[in-house]
Amino acid sequence: MSFAGIDLFPFESEVNLKDHLVIGGCDVLDLIDEFDSPLYVYDEKTLRGMCRQFLSEFTSRYANSRVAYASKAFVNPAIARIISEEGLGLDIVSGGELAVAKAVDFPPDKIYFHGNNKTPEELEFALGYGVGQIVVDSFNELVFLEDLAARKGKNQDIMLRVSPGVDAHTHEKTTTGILDSKFGFSIETGDATRAIREALGAEHLDLKGIHFHLGSPIFELEPYEFGVEVVLNFLAQFKEEGLDLREFSPGGGFAIGYVRDNLPPEIGDYANAIISYTEKYCDDLGFGRPRLVVEPGRSIVGRAGVALYTVGGIKDVPSVRKYVSVDGGMGDNIRPAMYGAGYDAVVANRMSALPSEVVTLAGKYCESGDVLVKDIELPSLKYGDIIAIPASGAYGPSMASNYNLNARPAMVMVNKGTPRLIRRRETFEDLMRADVF
Repeated sequence: MSFAGIDLFPFESEVNLKDHLVIGGCDVLDLIDEFDSPLYVYDEKTLRGMCRQFLSEFTSRYANSRVAYASKAFVNPAIARIISEEGLGLDIVSGGELAVAKAVDFPPDKIYFHGNNKTPEELEFALGYGVGQIVVDSFNELVFLEDLAARKGKNQDIMLRVSPGVDAHTHEKTTTGILDSKFGFSIETGDATRAIREALGAEHLDLKGIHFHLGSPIFELEPYEFGVEVVLNFLAQFKEEGLDLREFSPGGGFAIGYVRDNLPPEIGDYANAIISYTEKYCDDLGFGRPRLVVEPGRSIVGRAGVALYTVGGIKDVPSVRKYVSVDGGMGDNIRPAMYGAGYDAVVANRMSALPSEVVTLAGKYCESGDVLVKDIELPSLKYGDIIAIPASGAYGPSMASNYNLNARPAMVMVNKGTPRLIRRRETFEDLMRADVF
């Protein structure tokens, strides 16, 4: 049996005869019984399906496409292994993410190492593992990387991240392609011109391509079209200086549905917009057809994940608001507090119950801003009800903290009715493991 808002949940989510939410063939109440609450549930079929959709939609239109999963959305060994098995590349931004990739023997030639302030230790690690592309984001990095490659007696492939000055109309904290951003060499200020010329002159660095990223999540197609046009037109002047554009990346930022009345474009729509403009300007400007690299993160893992919570205290403030507190919150999903992000929710143990009141789902953390969903219409809630919040697979877990010294929740991967633990629940001992007494 389907239900309202099913487009936000993993593929083939359903309601069973007990009136419980079922994900990946698993009754979520059974999962809570086995793994406790709060709990993050990832559906393997959805995760693999999104990988395949991206590959199909881009490569069917532009054969020389590479899809690189943006691991900052969330990665651990189980996720990284699936990404590798599905043939995607990997976009990383830290030594920790590289360590996860190495732990599962992720092909190093398919890794793109981003970041605006990579440490010398991280760059040493990357060159030692044989990372395919270092995406350079500062002049200091250019100098250090040239010196490091020279000392190691090797040539390192790089891309440069440029900032095109394009507003993607997303949240101010997640827009990255504008002038006022810490990311990228700005075209407008002349930094991008200087960086390209320095990279072309570096003896041990091979400038294979250019990258830009406009922000996230982007619900419109026009920013991609404008960004491609601006960047490729800018690059044309460097052809005679030796720029051989073999890779071109407009980044990621593809949106997902978080609430029922705001669904994003289809993947194919994003692909059409990016590819048609890339082909047009590459052909017009004589760049040939470079490898096109796109970097979806939340759009692959977001819908695959569902957060489960248990209702605790309830506070009704007449004529103001009714607060329903759950056993998680900003410690496992800071996006609502940080970005004002909106989510949907269902009562997973009474799926057919009709909405009857407006409540605010609050977390257990000692902050007034710890609210997961504000003013949502739900059935009348009681202590012990299970709340499921869809589209929770991206950024919540990767940005999780131990605020108030709360342990982070467990994570399970479900597939064909079988759950497997991919991250155990933290213990109090874990919270003190790095402390020195």
